[in-house]
This record gives sequence, structure tokens and C-alpha cells, in this order.
Amino acid sequence: MRTTAMGPAERARALRRMAERELDIVVVGGGVVGAGTALDAVTRGLSVGLVEARDWASGTSSRSSKLIHGGLRYLEMLDFALVREALRERGLLLRTLAPHLVKPVPFLYPLRHRGWERPYVTAGVTLYDTMAMSAGRDPGLPRHRQLTRRQALRLAPALRKDALVGAVQYHDAQVDDARYTMTLVRTAAGYGAHVASRAAVTGFLREGERVVGVHVRDMETGATYDVRAGQVVNATGVWTDETQAMVGERGQFHVRASKGIHLVVPRDRIHSSTGLILRTEKSVLFVIPWGRHWIVGTTDTRWDLDKVHPAASRADIEYLLDHVNEVLAVPLTREDVEGVYAGLRPLLAGESDATSQLSREHTVAHPVPGLVVVAGGKYTTYRVMAADAVDAAVHGLDRKVPPSCTATVPLVGAEGYRALWNARASTAARTGLHVARVEHLLNRYGSLIEEPLALIAAEPELAYPLDGADDYLAAEVVYACTHEGALHLGDVLDRRTRVSIETFDRGARAARACGALMARVLGWEEERSRREVDYYLKRIEAERSSQEQMDDHTADAMRLGAEDIVSGRGPAAAPDPGG
Repeated sequence: MRTTAMGPAERARALRRMAERELDIVVVGGGVVGAGTALDAVTRGLSVGLVEARDWASGTSSRSSKLIHGGLRYLEMLDFALVREALRERGLLLRTLAPHLVKPVPFLYPLRHRGWERPYVTAGVTLYDTMAMSAGRDPGLPRHRQLTRRQALRLAPALRKDALVGAVQYHDAQVDDARYTMTLVRTAAGYGAHVASRAAVTGFLREGERVVGVHVRDMETGATYDVRAGQVVNATGVWTDETQAMVGERGQFHVRASKGIHLVVPRDRIHSSTGLILRTEKSVLFVIPWGRHWIVGTTDTRWDLDKVHPAASRADIEYLLDHVNEVLAVPLTREDVEGVYAGLRPLLAGESDATSQLSREHTVAHPVPGLVVVAGGKYTTYRVMAADAVDAAVHGLDRKVPPSCTATVPLVGAEGYRALWNARASTAARTGLHVARVEHLLNRYGSLIEEPLALIAAEPELAYPLDGADDYLAAEVVYACTHEGALHLGDVLDRRTRVSIETFDRGARAARACGALMARVLGWEEERSRREVDYYLKRIEAERSSQEQMDDHTADAMRLGAEDIVSGRGPAAAPDPGG
């Protein structure tokens, strides 16, 4: 397939084309489910539009635990169907769809009790391995293994000796969730979907009782468009109820937001060669390897406040630190925390006895003719949710439509990735970059690596690290604007890169260097550049202030002290499907 750039010109063209003729399907919401739905529909031969009010993956789909997993804890809940489905998807992602973005990761489960605990945990992970094999064996994922306390401490010296009597090690996978979602969007665009971020749905077009399209407002220019379609798919995650209310119809189910927060700490603060999974009184806690960092999470608390910018409180942070410190020989402190991020899970809350239990399973509904709503689920199973949503939508189209084929459609950058990985040393020699830099680029762009390398060849100064964030090259900022749809400073520092959570200053130093690079590409005047940097700095200061508050309401009020760089709030201004 041809690759498609997602720069400002392509975005403007996509909005015009969506309004020029009636589409088969328009998808509302640019998180992983909405992006997956657009890809599923366009690869069935349908004409497709995809709109997102903020940036791609700006909500739930950039704030997950960044795991691709079956959900080991769901086995304890006897939710075998969900685990089996997720393990099948994990295998597809590792093997076929995105080997450049989805990577194996080992986890150590410390055993705290002698006697009963080892056989109990072993039974669970054995079933987990068996279900993965029945779904298609994942390459490079070994079966679990039993460890003595001495063997476990050799892998994870950071653990207190009295915190375990032994351990079990198993494997799952991880992903940069925001990058994966953006790559999904780019793949859909490559197959012909019209995609536009910063394009808010402000209402639905109706013909009698039937929904026939959406009103869209370009949040960058203020222009408005009517986008007509045979079917509209609402994939707005925690915004589902608000978006559905625009139709003026009572929904068949409700979506409740559950807040989860994560901490990012430097890799040297926890001496371990493996991730950790720890049981808490409420759920489980993960310590996940993340480049030169660890991600520690997560919490699970009800959230009824601002959905655009959920706030992490001091109580949330202390909860995670207290629990992880129960097993660490050298405790973590607040001073060790580089980054904090909070996200909202979309959990189903039905009105009948049959659907009243909150679930990570997903639901697809047809509340009114012409409108399909998909909600719930988890990041790993986005592809199944997307296929189900399109299956429901095609019933309303007056023609035969092929079945989903996305199980065999690799994302852009996947094809040829392994061959390029094997040749990384020669690529380093050819370009003058260190082989570690080439590996970094391959694991972000896959076989598209020649595109950012071409920028470096044309402007050698782009080969230098970004000031204040030396894990990333200047070329990656430019490429984010020309090819990956970045329109604002936060798009790059929060989602195209992870500078905002991977540096102690939350990207403050990198903001000016990044802004200067973006200004050159996007044609910003000096005033616009200053405004972008000022907003970013005010935002991270508001986040820091919110993280000093002990309760959600005060934290939320502090976080809202920084206005959005793009005006407009509420469900129409920020739909984003869940992950």
C-alpha cells in the first residue's frame, strides 16, 4: 500500500472531501476504537470519514497502562471468553499487525505465602499459556516458569527479601498506545479514508427519525461542514452518553468513567530485569519496563468530573507509592517521580439486571436508524470492537459488503520491519547514526524509517537530539508535523513523543526547541509560537499543582486552571474512544 502523509494540507483536503459527497460511514472519535473502525470499514471497500475533536488518541487511548495483554486477573473473575479473545488479538499484534510497535515484556509475580499460593497462581498462568496457544502461539513469548526466591531476586534485586517466598514469571506485551492509534489512523488514510483531527462534531443531521450524517466544526479555522453518510458510528468512549444525547434519544446503555493513574520513574530507581505484577486489596499493580523508565500503575476510582483533563491527586500518587514500596528494598519517593498521567476507562453500566455489572466487555447498539454506538472493551481488543461496529453498520447499507479482513492487514511500517531490524547495523553505518538511534527509529516507524531519515539527509542538523529530551531526534518533531498529524506543541510532546512524562521538568526545557521546529514546518508566526509554549508551560504547572491536592475535586479545580490551546469543551469538543 502507499503511505499517506497527514500534514495540514492533507487534513484540510480530507475535510473538504468528506463534505463533497455522501460517505458510506463516518466515524466519530479518534481513539483506538474509532481509528480501528475506520480501518475496518475502508478495507471492506467502503467510503469512510473519521473525525476527532482534539488530537488522535488525546483521551483514554494515550493514557493506558500501555499493555497488550489477555488480562490475567480476568481469569480469576472466570471471564474466559474475554481472556481468550484478548490473547488471540495479542498474538495477531505481535506476529502480523504491528511487530514494530508491539513488543514482548516479562513479568514477575512474587509469591507471598507458602503452600497454597504457588499452585493457585500456577493454575492461572498455565491456563493463560494454554489459551494463548489455542489462539495461535505468540512468537518469542516463552511459557511461564517457576522461580525460587533466590532466582527471583537474581532477576529483580530491587525486591525486599522478606517480600516473597518465590515467584512465577510469565510474558505479555506492551505498546506505545498513542503512537499505535496514530499509526492506525495513518493506515486507514493510506487505504483511502478521509481523516481529520481537531474536527468537532457539534450535532447530527436527521431525515425524520434517521441519522444521515454529522455537523462538523474545524477547531483550527472555525469553518463548518455537513458530512453526510449512510451510517454514523459513535466511538467516543467515556463521551458516549454526551455524544448520544445530541441525537435526542435515550441510550440503550450508559458508560461510566473510571480513573486510572500511572507514575513514571527512571529505570535506575528499580533494579530489575523484569516487570512486576503485584496484588493489591482492590486489584493488581504493574511495574512495567518503559525504555529508560518504569511505569507504575494503576488505580481504579470512579470519576464524575472533567473528562477532558482527568486529574491525578496526591492521594492517588501516594496510593501507588505505598503499594509498590511494600515490596521494594529501596522505597520510591515523590522526588523519584518523573511523570504522572491520568486516564479514564469507559466501563459499561446498564439499566437492566442483565447489563448492570460494570464490564470491560464491549457492546454495539443501534439506538436509532443510521447510528451505531460502540462502547466498553479494552485496548487489546479494539480490532474486534471495530469489526463488530462495522458489521452492525453495514446492515443499514443497501448493498453487500465483504467481512472484516483486518486480521490480515498489517499497519504501516510493519511489512519489512524484521528484515530492516536485522540490517540495523548497516543502516547505522550508512546514515552515520548510532545503532541505538536506528533501533529507536525502527521501533517507532518500522519500515517507514526511510522517511525521517530522508529529512536528516536533507537537513543534517535534524540528526541531533531534541534539546531537553535527548531520547528523541529533532527530525522526529518535524516528521510528526509533516506526516503524523501534529498541529500543536502538546500533540508532539504528549503523544508523538512521550517527553511530557519522561523528563523531570515534564518537557518544559524541550518546549521551546520543539516549538521552534514546529513553527518552521507549520508556518507559525512568533506570536503563535509564544502562545503554544506559554500554554504548554501553564498546563504542566496546573498538572503539578493538581497533583499536590489530596482529593479529586480540588485536584480537578487546579487542573482546570490552564485553558485549552484550542477553544471548545464538552462532548462535541473532545470525543475519544476508550482503550
